[in-house]
Amino acid sequence: MSEGKDLIRCDACPVLCRIRDGRAGACDRYANEAGTLVRLDPLLVAQRTLDQDGAMVPFLQSTDDWDGSLVAGAESFITGVGATTTYPDYKPAPFIVASKANGVDMITVVSEGIFSYCGLKVKIDTDRFLGDEQMAVRCEGEQVGHVSTAEYGSQMLALGGVRHLTGGSKKEGTVTCQAMLDLCQGKAVELTVDEGAGVFVQAGQAPIVDGVGEVAMRVGCGSATIGMFAPQWHGHADEVIVVDDHITGVLSEHQAGKFLGMPTAGIRVRGRRSTPGRYFQVAGHGDGWGGTDIHDPLTIVDRVEGKNAWPGLRLLMVSTTGEDSAYFVLDDDLTPQAAEMPEQLQIVVERIAENCEPALCSVLFMAGAGGSLRAGVTENPVRLTRSVRANVTRVSCGGAPVYIWPGGGITLMVDVTRMPAGSFGYVPTPALVAPIEFTLPLADYQAMGGYMDAVRSIDDVLAEGNAKSLPWRGENPWPLKPVLKPEGRQ
Repeated sequence: MSEGKDLIRCDACPVLCRIRDGRAGACDRYANEAGTLVRLDPLLVAQRTLDQDGAMVPFLQSTDDWDGSLVAGAESFITGVGATTTYPDYKPAPFIVASKANGVDMITVVSEGIFSYCGLKVKIDTDRFLGDEQMAVRCEGEQVGHVSTAEYGSQMLALGGVRHLTGGSKKEGTVTCQAMLDLCQGKAVELTVDEGAGVFVQAGQAPIVDGVGEVAMRVGCGSATIGMFAPQWHGHADEVIVVDDHITGVLSEHQAGKFLGMPTAGIRVRGRRSTPGRYFQVAGHGDGWGGTDIHDPLTIVDRVEGKNAWPGLRLLMVSTTGEDSAYFVLDDDLTPQAAEMPEQLQIVVERIAENCEPALCSVLFMAGAGGSLRAGVTENPVRLTRSVRANVTRVSCGGAPVYIWPGGGITLMVDVTRMPAGSFGYVPTPALVAPIEFTLPLADYQAMGGYMDAVRSIDDVLAEGNAKSLPWRGENPWPLKPVLKPEGRQ
């Protein structure tokens, strides 16, 4: 939009920057180039090649000197990265692209969405205590989210959301937006939890909790660990206690021990007994054994019962990752005395560690595709929602598969590590910008009242010369593959 000599107004977001010739807007995504508003980043086109049997084969033998030029003869999918946006709502999407897949005429509606209603679901593989549920998660002192539920070997954080982006102070919104953008772009972000830990989070990398790099997530809770390894301990220990912040397991009381015919050893642990051999709340949260606050495992032993225990009883105590372990033998006073661990027990302790998967941080972008996006696809937006719900329209983000939540609207969730590098941007409202694509058969697009006058062939789009190619990621399903409808037809 022209604003006079050397100035144009960018209408790509509600900020409406006035940009001088040769300068970029506040988001660093759009610039004034000789009086024309241009998108600074190229349109990304995912490409793949197939062999005679239809299997994907690599088309780049070396990427060291490749400049991202389009590859002739490759199948192409226009992603939303670099596509520009449709703000405000009255315009068709930037690209409505016609192509053919398996003999079916397909349409892909491509845009970059401005998401004020968005957040991150962050899964951190660790037994270390990060903080109690609902406690504030902060970045640079500003609250950017909260601690959510603890899952099996992982701590969950909920970050962002419209409350933090726009419902607090200007600084809170700015810091929240930047932290989310950095996490989505694969950068490390330092977070702190009120009355809890500090953690460095980076998608696809191991978390660093209070300065300590996490290596592995637990194999299971204490009870599950008992169930997995009980036969391997049988005959080599008279009692095994697997220390865990959530469910501590005691082998001789556990159903697995009873199945093996083990007598009750009489070593009673603290905490609240749930079912035989399963104890809750044996200790507080912390960075000790099994995510508890203890560093001496014997502190969870409440008593040793003389009617069941005996001198010489062999006791193994181990954490759910195998990171901590100790071996004791009861003396004549039935007091546990530290002893050298037998080789067979050491093997099983190491096997616990072997069965622990690498600890990682997982970052999932979650957003609601609302008015601007849907109105850019069809004049009657609810038809797009119904089409997505009916599995006629496939939704992707930068070509990556998304999960669509049940219920109203189009609420999506995507693993940021499966998206192309540089997929995300921001606008200073503040909000995140992310690529989004809607792919469906041409006949269905026409039936939903799509903008048929705006349809362009994929060859025409590629011929414009402002696109950059990237190799297709084999772990992602090809978005142009026609979706099977409920009745089985394509």
